[in-house]
Amino acid sequence: MAIRRIIKEGDPILRMKCRPVTEFNQRLHTLIDDMKETLLDSGGVGLAAPQVGVLLRVCVVMHEDEDIIELVNPE
Repeated sequence: MAIRRIIKEGDPILRMKCRPVTEFNQRLHTLIDDMKETLLDSGGVGLAAPQVGVLLRVCVVMHEDEDIIELVNPE
């Protein structure tokens, strides 16, 4: 797992349309693991894949009991 750089407001990538996830493979699992570690390191409550530079429909959210919820292709 790795802590990824969080892209800040104003970066054009944050306004781009994300692609749906079509393959549940090791790359997706690595992305989600990295996002969870990045979220914990940042002290935030949620993180979407575009915020770490990946245009996929994936996000992680901290639940009130401090469990992390992984969402893939949320609607």
